[in-house]
Amino acid sequence: MFFKGGHTTKWSENVFCQEANTGVFPIQTWGEFEQQFQLHFFSANMEADAINTLEETSYHQGNWMVDDYLDSFQALVSYAGYTDPRTLVVKFRRGLRVGIQSQIATMPYGQPADTNPDVWYKAAQRIDQARLANEAFQSVSRSTPSAVLKTVSARPPPLSVARLSLTPPPLVTPKPPPTTLSMGVPIDVNVARKARFLPPRGCYRCRDANHIVRDCPHRLDVHQLTMEQREKLIEELLALKDAVPIEESCPPEEKNFA
Repeated sequence: MFFKGGHTTKWSENVFCQEANTGVFPIQTWGEFEQQFQLHFFSANMEADAINTLEETSYHQGNWMVDDYLDSFQALVSYAGYTDPRTLVVKFRRGLRVGIQSQIATMPYGQPADTNPDVWYKAAQRIDQARLANEAFQSVSRSTPSAVLKTVSARPPPLSVARLSLTPPPLVTPKPPPTTLSMGVPIDVNVARKARFLPPRGCYRCRDANHIVRDCPHRLDVHQLTMEQREKLIEELLALKDAVPIEESCPPEEKNFA
């Protein structure tokens, strides 16, 4: 790429013309190429040019990466013949970006000395690499929220709202109150009680149905009865005492009004 434009193109064309005219390539060894290259492309006073450049601001980093700036700076100090460590640090620090040289100068720990240019070179390269990594991270972080925002900003489908019916609800017919039973004829509790305790026909002493108790040939001995038999006998006697004979209903007599 270096030989495709400007003064280098003219020099290379001249070399190939010499080969065409003489039939021999004019540069046979690497030493001859280096000598010709320095003669045509290097300044006559490299040291003075390098010193003048280092005294100006044209060698400053600018938009270069630290690695590119460091290569150019080391070439200039080599041509200028600078070897003093303090001078190299001052020149290198002056050409760095303000942000990078401020970070190195204000490091709380491991701050390089002003007489150690190699440590300054490494510190600047480390900070620049961290800056590039942070910029790559920030670019990814800036692109991620936009994708999320695009997803969130998408309009959701409209909600389907059920239409309310305007028809009134059906009327509920109240149940009729329960029918009240008529009073009727009052119940005779005594009659039911008496009917329950009425003894069966026959003798309640021996349980013989052919006679009643007053005609019973067996003598009643209360002392020979068990407690259950005594209680039952008392209930039967009380029922017999309370029993009311049912009178047979007779048709009313017809009165003769004749």
